[in-house]
Amino acid sequence: MNKNDMDDLDKLFSRLQGEFDTMEPQQGHLARFREKLNLAQGIVSLQRKGSSWWKPLSIAASVALLALLGLQLLGPNPSLERQLVNMAPEVGRTEFYFANLIERQVKDLQSEKTPETARLVDDVLVQLERMEKDYKQLELDLVQGGDSKIIISAMINNFQTRIDLLREVSAQMENIKNLKSQRNESTTI
Repeated sequence: MNKNDMDDLDKLFSRLQGEFDTMEPQQGHLARFREKLNLAQGIVSLQRKGSSWWKPLSIAASVALLALLGLQLLGPNPSLERQLVNMAPEVGRTEFYFANLIERQVKDLQSEKTPETARLVDDVLVQLERMEKDYKQLELDLVQGGDSKIIISAMINNFQTRIDLLREVSAQMENIKNLKSQRNESTTI
């Protein structure tokens, strides 16, 4: 460029000072400009307007996935009994049967409790409570992956021992009742 042209440019810039647009173009300006340029040159663009729907959808899917994972990790864990039933359904049915049988026998003992048998009944209830704690530990061991055959066998033995104990105490209570009635008969004569 020669010096005259430079002077003309300087004059032009001085005259237009303060009239320049210094604002940022609106969002998407470059894309709209390219599209107009391509249309002018006869090039058809494959990109469509409004194809940004996948962004909100992907964000929503990510949030849903995170919520699901959080619920899985922080949500309520199934109870020990529920885990046990899921692992071995036959254990749940057996436990239900034995637990009902034991509960019925305990109620019978408590209903027949007399001052003479009170100590015997109370001792049996303490022993049954200890055996129940042992059973809960066996359940925990089974759920945590112990040798299932051995643990299930121990669980059944625990129930059988409780039932045998209750039957033995029931027989002792019957003997005490018979002795008391014999004493009463011999003293009334």
